[in-house]
Amino acid sequence: MKFGKRLKQQIEESLPAWRDKFLSYKELKKLVRQISSAKSCVEYGKADAEAEFVHLLNNEIDKFNVFFMEQEEDFIIRHKELQQRIKRVIETWGPNGTKPSEAEYKDEMAKIRKDIVNFHGEMVLLVNYSNINYTGLAKILKKYDKRTGGLLRLPFIQKVLQQPFFITDLVSKLVKECENTIDEVFPVEQEDEEEIVKEQREAITVAGKGIFRNTVAALLSMQEIRRGSSTYGHFSLPPMDLPDSDLIHSFQLNSPIPIV
Repeated sequence: MKFGKRLKQQIEESLPAWRDKFLSYKELKKLVRQISSAKSCVEYGKADAEAEFVHLLNNEIDKFNVFFMEQEEDFIIRHKELQQRIKRVIETWGPNGTKPSEAEYKDEMAKIRKDIVNFHGEMVLLVNYSNINYTGLAKILKKYDKRTGGLLRLPFIQKVLQQPFFITDLVSKLVKECENTIDEVFPVEQEDEEEIVKEQREAITVAGKGIFRNTVAALLSMQEIRRGSSTYGHFSLPPMDLPDSDLIHSFQLNSPIPIV
């Protein structure tokens, strides 16, 4: 699939509030065509044309960084709040709490579990946001160098690798901590697992646009972006392997929009 179509599709699969935060790939691609034409080179001069292109790229990077850091800060706060909620419920309605109540405990923990799953999904979407925007920058720079004979790609990508939006270590750590919390605090009994998977499949089919659907779409997109291919090279992200999940396969079959 062409990157432009994949990006458009990924934007459609993202959260509504995020949709204007992605790379303006179409506009940059149009500018590359203009710059590479003989008319543009005569009218502006190569140096001026390149300066305009770099200026637009820098604006895009600033947009990515502001959005990414805002989300990252919000995730840190929300992660701490979720941990505090778990502790409060256990200390209040748990077996050894101040007001033991099995019904209240299960009800509150079910709400927290749902919030953690949604929170985990949003963080996966942010990692995907980083991946797809980096990939878009690498592709548009490659296109620029190829069409204009410029040598922008290497120095610009070296700069991108130091940008906050590209460094996802903290978010990835929070994702892992969420997964550990679910395993430790909300263990799934073997007999309940099939029922949970069934409910998730039904939620995908009925809701269509829910956070879970978006998260699976993001995972599949990251796998596709990171997959080795004939164009895999120094600027490509490393391959990513997803578990051979029945749930992911069912999502691919039920999704009205092909993800890969």
